[in-house]
Amino acid sequence: MSFLFKEYNVFRRKIPLITIIWFTLALVAVVSELSRNSINNYLIFKYVFWHAIDQQSLYAIYPEYVDTNHYGPLFSVVIAPFAVLPNWLGCSLWALANAWILFYAINRLKISRRNKLIILAISAIEMMTSIHSVQFNPATGAWLILTYALVEDEEDFWATMFIAAGFLIKLYGIVGLLFFVFSKHKVKFILYFIFWMIVLFCLPMVFSSPSYIIDSYKEWIQSLAVKNEKNTSGSVVATFQDISVMGMARRISGDPTVSSLIFLVPAAALILIPLLRFKQYLSDKFRLSYLAIVLITVIVFSSSAESATYVIALPGACIWYILHRNNYKTASRVMLILLFLFTILSPTDLVPRFFRENVVRAHSLKALPCFLIWLWLIADVMFKDFLSPATTKQQI
Repeated sequence: MSFLFKEYNVFRRKIPLITIIWFTLALVAVVSELSRNSINNYLIFKYVFWHAIDQQSLYAIYPEYVDTNHYGPLFSVVIAPFAVLPNWLGCSLWALANAWILFYAINRLKISRRNKLIILAISAIEMMTSIHSVQFNPATGAWLILTYALVEDEEDFWATMFIAAGFLIKLYGIVGLLFFVFSKHKVKFILYFIFWMIVLFCLPMVFSSPSYIIDSYKEWIQSLAVKNEKNTSGSVVATFQDISVMGMARRISGDPTVSSLIFLVPAAALILIPLLRFKQYLSDKFRLSYLAIVLITVIVFSSSAESATYVIALPGACIWYILHRNNYKTASRVMLILLFLFTILSPTDLVPRFFRENVVRAHSLKALPCFLIWLWLIADVMFKDFLSPATTKQQI
């Protein structure tokens, strides 16, 4: 993998090969979808803005595209700069913007340059998979990473903006509130979050109306409930949804009635209990491990998880890898192989179709490596002494 870090002079600036590959893959993915006129998701996104302008339902079925919108009304503001452009240009810039924000967020982490490049190298194909779907997921993951990075830099004002925005668009962002425990300005953190919730909730009203936006949020909650019911009820079929821990249980057992709560309640407890280890907050490795847990949790414990959403979980798995690759070389290499086989490469043509559809997708096994890494991380933050001399001397 070291050849990916070799630098090249591009426009008189030294740029690592992986950086060039990262944006090339994003561009190839979006051009491929445009050439096949396969940008349905982008059309859904685009019309969120235009339907908000016309004060039409954001969650109804329309002839311009297949499926329905599942993002909150605030998304109409985010997509606006792209929606006013021709489809080919708006979609291209949308895809590249998603690739860039994730690239930028990873580079904001306080880890060595080499480790940043490792995360980018491992995540590149998963990013491309998400871009093929012209999805918002790279930005969703980036916002969570930026929330953590900004709290680390004591920039809570902007950190809470990303939390509020992520919550009002896709709900996932609310988990960023867990980083509140790492903030050195907790009162300000709370006040900033309340401020941004009010501002961002009202922002779409600028080009619509208060009553329309309030009604749209109510309709959004209803649409998410319907979507969740659809995802879980179809779990025993090899669909593209519910690629999660619960999905594995439902599909392997063949029982779609397996309740998500059986997994969500213990998972919530396992996530929250380590936060009682206040002294460990002093360790950057503890905090990074917790970031990784958050990134993985929102996907592997979501019935809405699909292949394209794993671009959110994968940087979390990569953080686990850079924290353990030196001390657990064999285990980290084995896990990396599983991650590539089941999570990263399984949706691609590099994996035989029979294995992809009848093994991985049929049993939601794309979630398995990330879940195993999540368990390891949970054990770390619950029991490991991150302040021991042996741990603190390890550089990241």
